[in-house]
Amino acid sequence: MNIVVDDLSGRQIAEFLEEHVQEMRSITPLESKHALGLDELRSPEVTFWSVLDGDALVGCGAIKKLDAGHAELKSMRTSSARKRSGIASQLLEHILTEAKRVGLTRISLETGSAEFFRPARNLYQKFGFGYCEPFGDYQLDPKSVFMTRTL
Repeated sequence: MNIVVDDLSGRQIAEFLEEHVQEMRSITPLESKHALGLDELRSPEVTFWSVLDGDALVGCGAIKKLDAGHAELKSMRTSSARKRSGIASQLLEHILTEAKRVGLTRISLETGSAEFFRPARNLYQKFGFGYCEPFGDYQLDPKSVFMTRTL
């Protein structure tokens, strides 16, 4: 597998992300959906990675810089066919290493509180994330949980 910085110009990643947004919309009410669209992910504050297995796109993830030392983890997704195969762990390890390398000292995230999101919450806990209060522009929301960790 290869983890690469992606400029989000390809059709394959656009379709992959559209599936992500549609899935989140089907699970979470619109007012509680925080997945970024393609245009938002192209902002200068965001670094986006794709995970490729040969030519197949099997995962993605990003960080959005909030300030000089703090970033938010965004758009973590593994293809349905490859869930629970270690891709998310490899990608998260890569993202945390890169975040530390560029001088970030804290990574936070928002994810869903529903049972559907339990595997994601378990992954984040495995990597040292702990539950926290809302950060940035987030507000308390029973459909969301917030996690953070220092690097």
